Amino acid sequence: MNKKKLVFFVLLDIISISLSYYFALLLRFEGKPPNIYLQFYYDNIIPITLIKLTIFYFFNLHKSLWKYASIDELLQVLVAVIMANMAMWGYFIITSQTFSRSLSLLIGIMELSIVGGIRFLYRMLRLYIKRFGNKKKSVRTLIVGAGSAGVMILKELRDHESLNAAPVAFIDDDPKKQGTYINGVRVVGKRNDIVWAVNKYDVDEIIIAIPSASTSQQKDILNICKNTKVKTKTLPGIYEIIDGNVNVNYIRDVQIEDLLGREEVKLDIDEVSDFIESKVIMVTGGGGSIGSELCRQIAGYKPKELVIVDIYENNLYDIQMELLRTHKDLNLNAIIASVRDGDRIDEIIKATKPNIIFHAAAHKHVPLMENNPKDAIKNNVLGTLNVVKAADKYKVDKFVFISTDKAVNPTNVMGATKRFAEMIIQSYDSISDTDFVAVRFGNVLGSNGSVIPLFKKQIAEGGPVTVTDERIIRFFMTIPEACNLVLEAGAMATGGEIFVLDMGEPVKIIDLARDLIRLSGFEPDVDIPIEITGLRPGEKLYEEILIDKNTMLKTKNNKIFVEKPMEFKYDTLIMNIERITQSIEKDSIMDIKYNLARIIPSYTPYNEVIMSPTFSSGGDILVNKGGVS
Repeated sequence: MNKKKLVFFVLLDIISISLSYYFALLLRFEGKPPNIYLQFYYDNIIPITLIKLTIFYFFNLHKSLWKYASIDELLQVLVAVIMANMAMWGYFIITSQTFSRSLSLLIGIMELSIVGGIRFLYRMLRLYIKRFGNKKKSVRTLIVGAGSAGVMILKELRDHESLNAAPVAFIDDDPKKQGTYINGVRVVGKRNDIVWAVNKYDVDEIIIAIPSASTSQQKDILNICKNTKVKTKTLPGIYEIIDGNVNVNYIRDVQIEDLLGREEVKLDIDEVSDFIESKVIMVTGGGGSIGSELCRQIAGYKPKELVIVDIYENNLYDIQMELLRTHKDLNLNAIIASVRDGDRIDEIIKATKPNIIFHAAAHKHVPLMENNPKDAIKNNVLGTLNVVKAADKYKVDKFVFISTDKAVNPTNVMGATKRFAEMIIQSYDSISDTDFVAVRFGNVLGSNGSVIPLFKKQIAEGGPVTVTDERIIRFFMTIPEACNLVLEAGAMATGGEIFVLDMGEPVKIIDLARDLIRLSGFEPDVDIPIEITGLRPGEKLYEEILIDKNTMLKTKNNKIFVEKPMEFKYDTLIMNIERITQSIEKDSIMDIKYNLARIIPSYTPYNEVIMSPTFSSGGDILVNKGGVS
């Protein structure tokens, strides 16, 4: 508050104190106050006013933002007025003066009415000006959830003029709230009335304010909101709102993971904590999407030291600064290095002596790797070999390799190189004191370069949103969920396993695109066009189903399975490494793919597209064997 406003408010309180005394006299003596009482006040006006202003100061009445005047403000004024009048009585006792008790009570009532009334009048004037004097069209807002969070959001929207929001109605499933008013805003229906309410009240924006709702409940509400053609926002789950207070800063755009409705992963916290706590943990590729989230979660389990290795300095710097800010006691060591540099990796592992290594460094973009197979092999295969050899040499306790569903029957270079890396892991496990394991999962929502950030960018630019094929499907998992399961899989590993994460049900990519467009307040193919561009090199129409519950072993976590380990001879591995090394020296894409296919029998280096029975109308199979690209 600036000095001019402070002086103005103090002057108002001085006037209020004087008026309170005078109006109390008029009321007490029916409009004809005796001169003796007026003279008494004239004699004591300065000390009484100073005493009361001092009390008001200690109760912060002058520092409060009057535009936020509320019941809390009124209680603050009430207590301040009571204490001020008690102090006034103390002054009279000290100065041996007598004063009427009934008049004192009336003065207090008048002060409460005038001092508090001015504050509420100020607030009412601001609300009137905001609603009727603002020429800019307000954003008519429907709040879903008339509980404590919804009421707080209503208050916040009204208090923050910059939002230009005008709450017009509540939606709540509680039958007792139907037709009632909350701070002047009516509860007009239940969740099934959302579409009707949007049309009835000309709503521009929906805010879902039910942080205590389950994932399935949130999903159900969002599916209804999709049909409104209105931008939808939400509050995160209550477990994400640490202090329990809700404000506009928590409101965010709906994420596609909200719509997928995946339940929160339940971990064996004690097992993961024992796995990480007081140990030196290394994460390669720690600046990437998966690597950085692993680092965030690992930091919460109090490792002795967290060593982050990444070649990209900007990503490494970002995660370093974030962790230093959020975990001030964390012993963090950020190292710029490439897994391709075997000598440097050997040097780092020798110096830091990690107990556990999470190997997340990899090239992952399928179309790019199709055209750059040499670099894919150098990074994903030979880079992995460098880290594996150093881990074995310096007797690291456990090595967890981050793999992918694209390693299953791969049709692209990226998947083939990941499968090759899995073979390295399993070959070394048979000859090493280190426990080498791999964790395999599918696409993660929101990772760098993935489809969801691309769609959001395209929607922000006005479209078109590009989908390679309207039939293409993928399995999705959130980044935190994937990393949680990676940590637990690592904790339960004994060596040689390939852990497979349950990805849930497959999702049509074109449905994701349409949902994101609708939740952004647009109509697919009307406001934002969807363009079918055709499958890219090495891309499957559908991904392999990871979980075969008939052949895979269950674990105590119902989202983690173990593929029965396959034995790979170390001598054969060395021969295959030599073969692929010679191949990349020739600098021939065809020769590289040919040798990958010889090493990995399940790899088919063609653009083979198989229609998934799940989404097929006739179960047809489409094959395009155009040869090696």
